[in-house]
Amino acid sequence: MIKIINLIALLVLLTNGFASVYPKNADEIVGLYWSPKKDAKIEIFKRGNRYYGRSIWVASMRKDSKNPDETLKNREVLGIELLTGFSFSDDSYTDGKIYDPESGKTYDCKMTLTDKILKVRGYIGISLFGRTEIFEKIK
Repeated sequence: MIKIINLIALLVLLTNGFASVYPKNADEIVGLYWSPKKDAKIEIFKRGNRYYGRSIWVASMRKDSKNPDETLKNREVLGIELLTGFSFSDDSYTDGKIYDPESGKTYDCKMTLTDKILKVRGYIGISLFGRTEIFEKIK
């Protein structure tokens, strides 16, 4: 009987411990983040019931020259919405897109937040075929 009680107590502790590292509410993602190379700051914000991210600081000013849309090639990278249209469900942010100004390509994307680490996974088709980058929240 004591073994069962100890097992239940252990399961409760583990469950609560794991649950506490994920967002308690969807808006915990809102804030400022360093890009993976720390050469840009990204502001994640909420518009309606969706989440977006834009560059608010870049280490070096440059144009969006790789953009496939000719009319956008002369815009500054600073201020571009890089993350668009994410919804929150089951401790992750899904159904969004990420724009990569280095390549000029847009990918499907999902994100997960654990404490101050935001894992951003861009992919084509299914997330198995993609790459994850780490963004660190700025306090």
